[in-house]
Amino acid sequence: MKTTPKILVSQLAEFVAAGLALFLAAGTFNYWQGWAFLMVLVLSTWIPTIYALRTNPVALEGRTRGGPTAETRATQKVVIAGLYLSLAAALVTSALDHRFGWSRAPSAICLVGDVLVAAGLGVVMLVVIQNSYAAVTVRVEEGQKVVSTGLYGMVRHPMYTGNLIVMAGIPLALGSYWGLVFVVPTLIVLALRIRDEEKLLGEELTGYREYTQKVRYRLMPLMW
Repeated sequence: MKTTPKILVSQLAEFVAAGLALFLAAGTFNYWQGWAFLMVLVLSTWIPTIYALRTNPVALEGRTRGGPTAETRATQKVVIAGLYLSLAAALVTSALDHRFGWSRAPSAICLVGDVLVAAGLGVVMLVVIQNSYAAVTVRVEEGQKVVSTGLYGMVRHPMYTGNLIVMAGIPLALGSYWGLVFVVPTLIVLALRIRDEEKLLGEELTGYREYTQKVRYRLMPLMW
């Protein structure tokens, strides 16, 4: 299958899986927050994807080869599995929250959550556009160079910053406060992934140690 159809079909399958998990857990299709979230997810993913396919298809294709089995480092296999579990748990817990009424976020907060999801996905796609070596697996490719401009001039791992923003936005978009509990394990998992990744990059990527001296913050400006 050619790159474009393969990527779009892969994303469609992810949208369908997310929708099924969401509405099965909610126990109803009468869940406007769920529909709004899925619409934001689709639009915030497909529009940048189509643009990236025209401008940087190599980097975008690299993002389709992810998951625990794609990682070559044992630490990263465990870490990425934890990240996937946190994401799934936040989605399902938020839908269960809607079903059983554990908490009720007002509509304005739900819309803020949708904005966060869109913004986080936008950051992730911008990283793909700015960095041809951006990928979902931790590795150093032949000929890879340090990217220190754009978002990489603000933090060393802007893709993970985008992921964290999405993770914070999902429960709010779905009208749940309880789903925010999973932001904490996500942050821990990302911190572990970053530390292991930076160890590899410092050893194998020329100029990376100098880059870490120039850009001090890993994930969030002025924080860490």
